[in-house]
Amino acid sequence: MQIRVHISVQLQTMALYLVWTMMGFSLSAPPVVLGPAAYDLENYDDSDTWDLNTYGETDDFNDMDEEVGTLAPPPAVTQPPALVPPEDYVEEVTLPPHPTKSLVPSTLDFHGPGLFGPDTGLGMPSCLLCVCISGSVYCDDSDLTQIPLLPKETTHFYARFNKITEVRATDFINLNQLKWIDLSGNQIRKVNKDAFRSLLQLQDLMLADNNIHVLPELPATLKHIDVRNNQLRSSGMHPEAFKEMKELQFLYLSNNKLDYIPVPLPESLRVLHLLIKNNSCLDTFANNSVKGDCLEKLCMLSLKTKH
Repeated sequence: MQIRVHISVQLQTMALYLVWTMMGFSLSAPPVVLGPAAYDLENYDDSDTWDLNTYGETDDFNDMDEEVGTLAPPPAVTQPPALVPPEDYVEEVTLPPHPTKSLVPSTLDFHGPGLFGPDTGLGMPSCLLCVCISGSVYCDDSDLTQIPLLPKETTHFYARFNKITEVRATDFINLNQLKWIDLSGNQIRKVNKDAFRSLLQLQDLMLADNNIHVLPELPATLKHIDVRNNQLRSSGMHPEAFKEMKELQFLYLSNNKLDYIPVPLPESLRVLHLLIKNNSCLDTFANNSVKGDCLEKLCMLSLKTKH
């Protein structure tokens, strides 16, 4: 009975061993049983176990092929062929529209000073419409019909040979440095009574070759007055118009419709140009208070008589 039990136990043990072996064979290596000599310190650095002279001799590195990599050259860039137009090719060009003149007539009443002087109704500042040089404004022969707005620093103004018909009260307002005005050769018929009154620095006034009938009050600072070749009448001049002009030297009144000259004339007068109706210069100064010697000198040197 005991033998049978012992055999059965052995069979069960063998069966478990087989099952264990089959299940664990692939998972782990069989245990290695090392003898006591493996852990002996005397054999730790055994030259028989580690032969450094022969280490690596079993590896054949000569059979390895050396492979050197190189970068591929960049792809060549080919330029597109130049486009050559055919011989009969005609390029179409669109031109900008041609500017047309405005139907609204241009005026010179625009205000507002700019870099080149006050703006004008002609679409440009006065110093582009005219020529401005160091206080002098030149507008000669520019087809002007009105006096343009001038820079405040203007000292000399020339607007000869235009088509100006009137001198307005505001044309020279606030021009406190203005010394010279030349409006000769225009079509001026009317001069406002206040056109020149505020010009306290004015010295030369040229209004020759116009159609002026009435001469307004003028500044007492004038040295040179030229109103030749107008339609000026004696009734259109202020009584004693030249009396207070203590520095007046040149007075040109020829070719007008004068019956007499306003007196007294200042003693500073050097030249007087007249075209009178007869040969007697004294008749022209009837009831005058000019000294005889001064008047005689004027007649002899400067007074023109009609032949």
